[in-house]
Amino acid sequence: MSTATAQEQLFRLPDLGEGLTEAEIIDWKVAVGDTVSIDQIVVEVETAKAAVEVPVPYAGTVLRLHAEAGGALAVGEPLITVGERASGGGEDTGSRAGELAAERYREEEQAGSGNVLIGYGTGHEPVPRRRRRRTARTSAGGAAGAPAEHAPRAISPLVRRMARDHGIDLTALQPSGPAGVVLRRDVEQALAQGGGSPEEAAPRAEPVSSGPVRIPLRGVRRAVADKLSRSRTEIPDATTWVDLDATGLLQAKKALEAAEPGRRIGLLALLARICVAGLRRYPELNSSVDTERREILRHDEVHLGFAAQTDRGLVVPVVRDAHRLTTVQLAAELARLTELAREGNLPPDRLTGGTFTLNNYGVFGVDGSTPIINHPEAALLGVGRIADKPWVVDGALAVRRVTQLSLSFDHRVCDGGSAGGFLRFVADCVERPATLLADV
Repeated sequence: MSTATAQEQLFRLPDLGEGLTEAEIIDWKVAVGDTVSIDQIVVEVETAKAAVEVPVPYAGTVLRLHAEAGGALAVGEPLITVGERASGGGEDTGSRAGELAAERYREEEQAGSGNVLIGYGTGHEPVPRRRRRRTARTSAGGAAGAPAEHAPRAISPLVRRMARDHGIDLTALQPSGPAGVVLRRDVEQALAQGGGSPEEAAPRAEPVSSGPVRIPLRGVRRAVADKLSRSRTEIPDATTWVDLDATGLLQAKKALEAAEPGRRIGLLALLARICVAGLRRYPELNSSVDTERREILRHDEVHLGFAAQTDRGLVVPVVRDAHRLTTVQLAAELARLTELAREGNLPPDRLTGGTFTLNNYGVFGVDGSTPIINHPEAALLGVGRIADKPWVVDGALAVRRVTQLSLSFDHRVCDGGSAGGFLRFVADCVERPATLLADV
């Protein structure tokens, strides 16, 4: 008769960044019975800021996973239990691990997305680490580099229930997950196409529900929803706008790119440079409000946020100390952060701490908007599309490149005079970029 002893070590969900209180389990990288080493990635989670790969600070055998894929955990709650097993007899530990692994299921809804890697110091505190290349592991043994197709995988109960509730035949779907796993997005796509796979010919025994598709708010989308709701609730905002001739700014862009061969300087970088100069003249807009202490906090540094659309939703990366950067440096940093955002690799500290936000919604082909302030900031500048329009130049009608700027501002930090002054300064710089030379 075999005996076994285990010294259990419980690892709790660590603090993953500023202001983050919980995370959603996206994908377990190990199963019960797997052998893990110190600092091995065991789970991928999604916070309100980014996707994060979490390593375990212990070595041993996985005894328990405390949450299922799709579930949420608060910081400090049990995540995984690891133990040191000592076999005393004839039990085939490899077979046992395989049996335990066969009971595993996980939802692969975010497979292939970019993520952030963290590590742990000697006290198990989170510290930044370099990203590692993912390697497949067998569910039975956890060995890196093993063929992924040998790992027992199953469709998660969440996906099965969603398909069952809407009358979707899982066997008729084209799976998009690794090793042919049907993911939640596959079911959602089938619903969007009319409720089932085109190849499904046989009629269903039960009628398909005609009710709405319920998509839970979580991860980045939930964080955005919470922040926008809070902004609308707490901030008495007002919006002012102006139409202007952007022909001069486009000419300046071409001149700068000609002077800097091989370097692309986009319009967003030029607008960012102008905004920084405007905030130096009108510092009221580079503020936030402490509602509990009833104080206005006027910031010395300009940490410029900019809206970036990604597959995971709208995110606002932050350019730290934008006032210290040249136009060329701003262009490079904007491009770098945009790429990280689209890959899902933005670290949490690059998604917080902004003092002013720039939103170029003109890339979506719209002329104007009344943008919502990015709480807890005090103002946001929106930029519409640049289009050919008739414009009066020196008393004569001409075709010019025209755009619209919209400024939403917190009426608690300034009045219409300061907001209008800032917007007019920005507009003048767009129309006559040489105006910026006065601040150099």
